[in-house]
Amino acid sequence: MSEDRYPSNQIESYWRQQWDKDNAFRVDLDDDEGEHKYVLVMFSYPSAAKLHIGHWWNYGPIDTHARYLRMKGYKVFEPMGFDSFGLPAENFAIKVGTHPRTVTEESISYIREQLKQIGAMYDWNWEVVTSHPNYYKWTQWLFQQLFKHGIAVQKDGLVNWSPTLQTVLANEQIINGMDERTGNPVIQKKMTQWYFRITEYAEKLLGGLKEIDWPESTIKRQENWIGRSEGASIEFKVKGDEETKVEVFTTRPDTLFGVSYLTLAPENELLERLTSIRQGPEVREYCERAMRISEVDRSSTTREKTGVFTGSYAINPVNDEVIPIWVSDYVLASYGTGAVMAVPAHDQRDYEFALKFKLPIKLVIRPIDQLIDVEDMTEAFTEPGIMRESGDFSGIMSEAGKKAVTDRLESLNAGKHTVTYRLRDWSVSRQRYWGCPIPMIHCEKCGVVPVPEDQLPVELPHEIKDFRPKGTSPLGALEDWVNTVCPNCGGPAKRDTDTMDTFVCSSFYHLRYLAADRDDVPFDMERMKRWLPISLYVGGPEHGTGHLIYIRFITRFLHEIGWSPVAEPVTRLVHQGIITKDGMRMSKSKGNVVNPDAFIERYGSDVFRMYMMFTGDYRMGGDWSDEGITGIDRFVNRVWRLVLRFTGKAAPNSDLNAKDYPEIIFRTLNNTVKAVGEDLDNLSFNTAISRMMELVNELYKWLGDDGDAGVDHEVIRALLGVLIRTMAPFAPHFCEEAWERLGGKPYVFKQEWPSYDETALVANTITLVVQVNGKLRDRIEAPADTSREDLEKMALASKRVQGYMEGKTLRKVVVVPGKLVNIVVS
Repeated sequence: MSEDRYPSNQIESYWRQQWDKDNAFRVDLDDDEGEHKYVLVMFSYPSAAKLHIGHWWNYGPIDTHARYLRMKGYKVFEPMGFDSFGLPAENFAIKVGTHPRTVTEESISYIREQLKQIGAMYDWNWEVVTSHPNYYKWTQWLFQQLFKHGIAVQKDGLVNWSPTLQTVLANEQIINGMDERTGNPVIQKKMTQWYFRITEYAEKLLGGLKEIDWPESTIKRQENWIGRSEGASIEFKVKGDEETKVEVFTTRPDTLFGVSYLTLAPENELLERLTSIRQGPEVREYCERAMRISEVDRSSTTREKTGVFTGSYAINPVNDEVIPIWVSDYVLASYGTGAVMAVPAHDQRDYEFALKFKLPIKLVIRPIDQLIDVEDMTEAFTEPGIMRESGDFSGIMSEAGKKAVTDRLESLNAGKHTVTYRLRDWSVSRQRYWGCPIPMIHCEKCGVVPVPEDQLPVELPHEIKDFRPKGTSPLGALEDWVNTVCPNCGGPAKRDTDTMDTFVCSSFYHLRYLAADRDDVPFDMERMKRWLPISLYVGGPEHGTGHLIYIRFITRFLHEIGWSPVAEPVTRLVHQGIITKDGMRMSKSKGNVVNPDAFIERYGSDVFRMYMMFTGDYRMGGDWSDEGITGIDRFVNRVWRLVLRFTGKAAPNSDLNAKDYPEIIFRTLNNTVKAVGEDLDNLSFNTAISRMMELVNELYKWLGDDGDAGVDHEVIRALLGVLIRTMAPFAPHFCEEAWERLGGKPYVFKQEWPSYDETALVANTITLVVQVNGKLRDRIEAPADTSREDLEKMALASKRVQGYMEGKTLRKVVVVPGKLVNIVVS
């Protein structure tokens, strides 16, 4: 091998083989000794795509952090697995005409080797693969636990239907009315589906946000997604049918006297009953059109308001006023009760609707500091104020009026104080093939019955000729699989043919890692007590209202039924930034995707990994430059040449003596160890690498490009031993080789993290800048503790300075201790 350059291909391949042979990354999950750290990065989807530069950005830096923790003496668990069910693999399989299992297993094998190439400290003994029966057995067990406790329920409801994907999507999978995967429109459709009643946990999920160290932006997103609102539920009787009541929820019960009409969502189940025979055709036609419009479009504040009168009227419970009932698509069935009490003077959407359809506008709240008339209004007045035209509530502040009006409603049995949430129940049924089968049986006699636990898993049948989506579950075509026996009565029954949303699979994988070697229980409680909660979890911010809510919900549920020692799964969450190319996001269509393989072939895995970390702040991301990697390559090879110059047969001495080194070298070394450690604690990888570069620059100034500068080799090897241990988390292959060549024994990541000398952090001397009238005239070396007076004397005594003062009058001397002296003359 060439001794001029770091021979990356040979060395990195060799050390990966050694790690595998010695099972070097093996973690004993049952070891009670020491403090435990669970470091986790969201696992990948294996499909047609292999690892790209974004995966390296996710995995490499966090492995660096985990290696650092191990060297600090922590017991570190850093597992890896594959989120292998779902649409990416199925869609690719359809595209290439292959079974999803085949493409998935091929991708897993390929990506596993790519992950090893990163040099990550993964213990593959704890791998989980969500599409393997030994994993989804516990996905089905979880479903049945949720069913047993009344959280998994099957019911009719409106769902988000993707005509493109031919399946239901959860609210969290919709972005601006479009399917997040294809970007195509999503429509509303009535279907019988399985739901998880996450709404039962809304308040607990909100409360838990106060207990965790998560990005403020993600906490706010979850708070807004859960959407807690305090207000009142109010019942309006229907005129002529007072047994029927329209229930609304409002956060403004103080405006109840200003209601001029009710509006129902087109999906509201009461609509059919409330629509008159005369209005029926127009209402039905309107509702059919509305169902084809996305919720996002219907919610738009700029969209023109539309609606149809139903032909029915309601009675206001506080003043017995008769008001019309309309249907309009700006009311959503997914929020509140799907019915709105419209107060045009105090809600902008209602105001626009009333203007268009010439409905009354009643001003019942006025500003505190002025009088206004309805005729002068150009928009709704939505601020707090003073109640007016509101019976005996007139004259009181509207904020106080909210409680007062609701108390009156309670006394009339027409309403009550209510808290509601924007969060909807989680729809988990999917009409696709490549997913976890729902472990339920449908019997005409017994109803819905769980598959007996000892018969789990219900395996996904692989002998399927056509798994393409058709709007109904492909499993339904497999009669031999569908037809079964009811476990209760023994009569004929049918299996549930839907599969689960893959977010269910990933909602508990962090717990399953800890019991991946066990098939007798879903989770190992003793290990969970030892390792949970996760000390660092890393993934993209796009998961804020999807996976990151579901993992909290399921962990909290399991905690309540005694299967998790913690209610919150993650103590610290970090979102990685995005790597761009020439300032743009990478995409195949732009032709700017960086292929890691080409750079790894040329520079090696460690150089590529380090350059990724050097590109920018981990949380912010950075811009990739093909040329920029050469700087890291030069740095690594400079260290390599130092190692070659000072190889040895005995381990480098870990005790450094300050007297053996120039003051600047010893100070820089200690500051580097301290700063790199602090940077690794904060995931500031780019600045940590800069610190090490500064140290190497100082070493070359001292030692030159060759020879030993007359310094004892053992002294230099001791210093290089500290450098290599500091660099080891960043460049694992390189540092194993360097450590061994310096005389160390494998493995460097099992060595202690270097300590630093506090007394060496501050310079013993300073370089004082001396200015005359603000212009640099001299530099003077002085002891670091020199007094202000003595610094002034030293500056005035400088012969160079005196030359600029000759013939001039000294006016003032400004001393900035440790930095400069400015002499003012005229």
